[in-house]
Amino acid sequence: MKRIVLGVSAGIAAYKSVLLLRLLREAGHHVDVIPTSNVENFVGNATWEALSGNPVTSSVFDAVENVNHVRLGQMADLVLIVPATADLMAKAAAGIADDLLTGTLLATRAPVVMAPAMHTEMWQHPATVDNVATLRERGVRVIEPASGRLTGKDSGPGRLPEPEEIFASIQDLLSDPILAGTSVLITAGGTREPLDPVRFLGNRSSGRQGVALAEAARAAGAEVTLIVTHLEVPVPHGVHVVHASSALELREAVFEHAPGKDVLIMNAAVADFRPATIENSKIKKRDEHSAPVIELVRNPDILAEIVQARGGNDELPRFIVGFAAETGDEQGSVLDYGRAKLERKGCEMLVVNEVGATLTFGEETNAIQVLFADGHESVQAAGSKLEVARVVIEQISHATKGHADDIS
Repeated sequence: MKRIVLGVSAGIAAYKSVLLLRLLREAGHHVDVIPTSNVENFVGNATWEALSGNPVTSSVFDAVENVNHVRLGQMADLVLIVPATADLMAKAAAGIADDLLTGTLLATRAPVVMAPAMHTEMWQHPATVDNVATLRERGVRVIEPASGRLTGKDSGPGRLPEPEEIFASIQDLLSDPILAGTSVLITAGGTREPLDPVRFLGNRSSGRQGVALAEAARAAGAEVTLIVTHLEVPVPHGVHVVHASSALELREAVFEHAPGKDVLIMNAAVADFRPATIENSKIKKRDEHSAPVIELVRNPDILAEIVQARGGNDELPRFIVGFAAETGDEQGSVLDYGRAKLERKGCEMLVVNEVGATLTFGEETNAIQVLFADGHESVQAAGSKLEVARVVIEQISHATKGHADDIS
């Protein structure tokens, strides 16, 4: 967890900072929001306090006994200014400290990131250009504004990037790089097996967990390639994305992109069966009572195949993680089936979760148990899919280092 100061200067784009604050808090960070005095014309302090969980003020004369204009900057791991107006950047470049936010900027020795937002003419004015250059020379990371619709009918460079883009751009400052120098291949989503040009056999997977794994691995410093089948969520920023659809296409993509990778995480929900034949035209109802008989054949076991293929190919990942989406029955529990699958597949780590119509698939939360082939004690985790993903990435890091720094 990082301690972050989120500075908000007075511009219409301040509403996007609310969404960024939520992203930072959901990622587990402590956030102190410091708005400039005029921000309340756009977003009130009650919003910042409710979402940050901390008191909010723009004045150096509130909580004087804490000397906040110095203390907040000294304690921060990161100071993030979103949006950064032309006025705020001019003050920062000149070293002016006439409120709590600009005082914090002078007092901090933490990394500073500014995301400018203003009209095109203001962004391109020589004074702003010089101020941005001065700030960058001092080590401030000034994010390039986006180009698009501005306030009113104007359009051009100066638009604040979307909160998700800003969040993705600062991941190197927010996370411990436990997988720095590691290349990771992840599969995500549910495969679709075509019956005819319009129908398919599919499953309930939304791809949320696989996308969360990609986000967590990227945040941990890894170089991430994400093979996506069918997702109900956007692909994350900062990763290389490869598209597939059916189990056979996914298999081809995995074997194409796995060589040279250090870690493979097989999270995609791969169909066990596919139609034996695919009709060239839409299957039609021939009468009021008959229905087609669909013959199924088994799909390849991609996880087992690539584990076996490592024996003769040193370029394939040395650490492979499988996922077991299981339902218990009278023959055994979810965990029983998970342990059997780990032994059968031969991978180094298996993440087991119970699935059902209202469990895991399509949901925003998950509960897992991580099993290890080397006999190491299993690890449990529950929470949002991003929280669960962080635990999986941490365990991969520990396992590839021999569990030297185990936190389970």
